Amino acid sequence: MPAMASRGRGRRTINEINMVPFIDVMLVLLIIFMVTAPMLTPGVIDVPSVGKAAKQPPLVAQILIDKGGQVQFKTPNGTRTLSGRELGEAARRWQKEQTQETAVIISADKGIAYETVVKTMDALQKAGVQRVGLSVKQGG
Repeated sequence: MPAMASRGRGRRTINEINMVPFIDVMLVLLIIFMVTAPMLTPGVIDVPSVGKAAKQPPLVAQILIDKGGQVQFKTPNGTRTLSGRELGEAARRWQKEQTQETAVIISADKGIAYETVVKTMDALQKAGVQRVGLSVKQGG
């Protein structure tokens, strides 16, 4: 019997796996995940509330962006469908033609991509359009 020593204490082979260290590690991992999981979930965006402006301009042009992404430029004279670059130039020309204070309002469908609104605002900024606003619903 080479596995057993005849003198003193003998060594036996272990046929079982000790589960206590495995359970300890799993409990530590469980605690780590329970603590970090709430930090990983995205938070709710708290958008600012809107109020009425102190003084609204007498002349307003509107840029309408529908669900399909089609952009229209609406003035008191009429409505035209334009592309991004044409839109900026048309808005700038309209503002220069007016003798009163003017504003350009962007009214976009809530289902369109945010990128479309940003590109429209960028085209207006590059054209040098002054006083651009966003149309929103006032809710309570």
